Amino acid sequence: MGMAEPEFSATGVRIERWPRSLTKAGQVLIKDGRLALLTSYGRVIESAPVRGVRAGKPWFADEASTVATVNGKRYRLTMGQRSRRPDGRALAGRFLDAVRGAGGARS
Repeated sequence: MGMAEPEFSATGVRIERWPRSLTKAGQVLIKDGRLALLTSYGRVIESAPVRGVRAGKPWFADEASTVATVNGKRYRLTMGQRSRRPDGRALAGRFLDAVRGAGGARS
């Protein structure tokens, strides 16, 4: 039996918990029904079952940003930072779909 593939994975993500930035090149991972926010060194910032996570697009943010509420704490996640490719918007959309698909709420 191989390891299950993650349902969603993005690296180079800026993770902010207002008013401060926690990492400019973190990782967002959804695997085995859990969402994890990690620093660039792989340290867990926050982790929770996906079905308890709320995620949505803030009205004030650019298209590569989403806001996720994990364990009652709001995080702003900006995808596609490091690559400078215009894939941040697509990644953000896939993240929202993955949270929804796992039974999380879209705010």
